Amino acid sequence: MPTRKEILDVAGRDVTISNPDKVFYPKTGHTKLDLVRYYLAVAEGALRGVDGRPMALKRFVNGAEGEFFFQKRAPESRPDWIEVVELRFPSGRSAREIVVRDAAQLVWIVNLGCLDLNPHPVRADDLDHPDELRVDLDPVPGVGWPQIRDVALVCREVIDDMGLVGWPKTSGSRGIHIYCRLEPKWTFQEVRRAAVALAREVERRAPDLASSRWWKEERHGVFIDYNQNAKDRTVASAYSVRPTSDARVSAPLTWDEVPDCEPGAFTIDTVPERFASIGDPSKGIDEAAGSLEPLLALAAEHEAAGFGDAPWPPQFEKQEGEPPRVQPSRRKQQAGKATGKAPATKGRRRSSMPLIEVSRAATEAEANEGLRRWKERHPDVWPRLAPADVLVDSMRGRSTTWTRIRLNLRNVPEGERPPQEELEVDYDPWAGHEWSP
Repeated sequence: MPTRKEILDVAGRDVTISNPDKVFYPKTGHTKLDLVRYYLAVAEGALRGVDGRPMALKRFVNGAEGEFFFQKRAPESRPDWIEVVELRFPSGRSAREIVVRDAAQLVWIVNLGCLDLNPHPVRADDLDHPDELRVDLDPVPGVGWPQIRDVALVCREVIDDMGLVGWPKTSGSRGIHIYCRLEPKWTFQEVRRAAVALAREVERRAPDLASSRWWKEERHGVFIDYNQNAKDRTVASAYSVRPTSDARVSAPLTWDEVPDCEPGAFTIDTVPERFASIGDPSKGIDEAAGSLEPLLALAAEHEAAGFGDAPWPPQFEKQEGEPPRVQPSRRKQQAGKATGKAPATKGRRRSSMPLIEVSRAATEAEANEGLRRWKERHPDVWPRLAPADVLVDSMRGRSTTWTRIRLNLRNVPEGERPPQEELEVDYDPWAGHEWSP
């Protein structure tokens, strides 16, 4: 039986929706066509977040509960009205990525299984100078939503003091994003340097609530992920529908809404009505481009006071002035092995966390199943662990992500700590990959 298709007239173009009745959100029953209709209802706002920007395609071809993969290269088979631009990545490779400017192009990529939209912080006409600084608030396990809102308000104070305008939105997942439009005058390196300064200043003002520490074992509260401003990093944009069971949306907010907002209030069902009623709270963002100079001046102050660069993501080349790219606990262990004794420390004490790895899996569900088995084998240890002691890492593979789970045994008496054991799940993301010489 032939697969059903539906052809929609969007922005004066015929856009084919394949398998329109395919269920993308099993818990809510929303189909691919429901997703398309959602994006058409909020197209003005969704386009404001992606207009003219290259986009990595994050494809959920089997819906929100299926595995996804990232596709940087635009499909070879595409209509002639789909725009592309060539990007060069830190690895030295390049790819022609899709650029969305109108609703027809938007619907076309949604039909590919893109639930959320992941644009770069640059425009296609200037790929070297970001016009957006992105503040990504990522809570450690166990941190409640009220604390995330409180940190967002501290971020607003810092952003205001730096002469920029912050535009908040829920992430649609566990956190809050704040975007600041910039004049496209500064490089990726400079924007990231400014983001590091902003993160450190927020931590200085709210040390009990926020953290700028890259290594998970050192974080507390809400992590301000400055590395989302590194080249080749993308963030789900405004009005993106996320792969959550309730089809939650990354919803733009006014600052007056932030103190009382609840992330579950913004879904594929509620946001179109909200958009029709109040419009787009992020309207005006493109007219609010500001200067990065005050933040760069703050970065210079930090550096003069002895603060060096902060760690970069692992796929980037080692940067000048970057601290050792080894988690602190392992750094101290390596130093001890090299000298045969515990390393001496000067000044500020380095943390040394007793970490063990439990599982590496293709999906988070498989990794959590491995954690469940570990808990059953160590029933006396598990109650001693705080939520922040369970480190769940989303790791990048070739074209998708995989999940690693580690445990910090800092709250377990040394004599009762389980040793590193054979992994409960031992997935190799590079199996079968042929490396180029």
